[in-house]
Amino acid sequence: MKRRVCAVSLTAAAVVAAALITPSTAFAYGEDQGEAAGPPGGSGTEAAGSASGKDLMASVSQSRITIKHSDGGTAQASTGELASVDPNWEPPACWYEPVMTPEQLKAGVERLKKTGGLGAVNAHLFWNSDLFVDQYEKAKAEDGYKNYNLGKDGMFWRSVVRPGHEEDIRAWDCDRVMFWQNAGTIPDDPNAPTPDVLAAYAYDKIRVPDTEIELKPAARSTVNLPTWVWLDKGTFKEVTVRAELPNTGLWAETTAKPVALHLDPGTDDAETYPASGDCTINDDGSIGTPYTKGDADKTPPCGIRYLRASEGKPYQLKASITWQISWEGTDGATGDLPHGTFETTQDMNVQEIQSVNR
Repeated sequence: MKRRVCAVSLTAAAVVAAALITPSTAFAYGEDQGEAAGPPGGSGTEAAGSASGKDLMASVSQSRITIKHSDGGTAQASTGELASVDPNWEPPACWYEPVMTPEQLKAGVERLKKTGGLGAVNAHLFWNSDLFVDQYEKAKAEDGYKNYNLGKDGMFWRSVVRPGHEEDIRAWDCDRVMFWQNAGTIPDDPNAPTPDVLAAYAYDKIRVPDTEIELKPAARSTVNLPTWVWLDKGTFKEVTVRAELPNTGLWAETTAKPVALHLDPGTDDAETYPASGDCTINDDGSIGTPYTKGDADKTPPCGIRYLRASEGKPYQLKASITWQISWEGTDGATGDLPHGTFETTQDMNVQEIQSVNR
């Protein structure tokens, strides 16, 4: 198959070069919405697309994987993305997906003949209609197909690049031109989709609550007196994202569970409780202990004591929640992914007056 790609690159160098400069001419499909895969090609003027064969214009990083969040929608309005705590984690940069039926492919090639456009045969290579006809209609190459495999039960598969990894050299590992796969089967290929691939894809779709921690005193802290920090048990809950790849039976549910809160007071002139600044999650799901009357002279299980006034410019208190990530998927597959963090910042005004808020 790799020999075929090289041959095409040589015989249609001008076509491929132009396509690589303007990849929007590739056919594609809707991300996160489970839209039916559209056929290749088009002049760049058609934006609609469906299983009927109309053009879909998009980048190579779009996928047919459908996403469902635990709240039943796509994500809550006030949410944030997780950042992996492992800088060396390398999720899959590319994989293969079923993209169209024989009928859709034929309709797309017919459209290419009329428009003179280009269609993608993988995430990096684009062909004109003549090359599509040679490969998928006339089977001129050893690995070609007769009449688009019309009448056969299955779909043509093509590579997809993970969003944000378009320049990743690993994305070129998925270099097979669009190929046939019988219905109910998965390609025997190291870059075939698997539950852990879907789990990693779902990781990027996790959205966690963007909620400020609760403080006492709330508006203004006092030098040398502790500020209590806590989060109610109902504030943070597990977040689950389900990823499914249509026409494969593959799925994975990735779950983020809050496990710790880290406090950074925003100045060296402060102490944190505990000293590490890491407040653990209580058994009931809460963090820290709410301040109650009479606690002013006590040491909070989770909190801060500022040693110097902010002098008109508030300190930037950073609160980072650590989320433990695990997943389960098709045929009982399970696994863990790197912890993720999400950070919020709050202004902290600190005054010199020695007063106790009871």
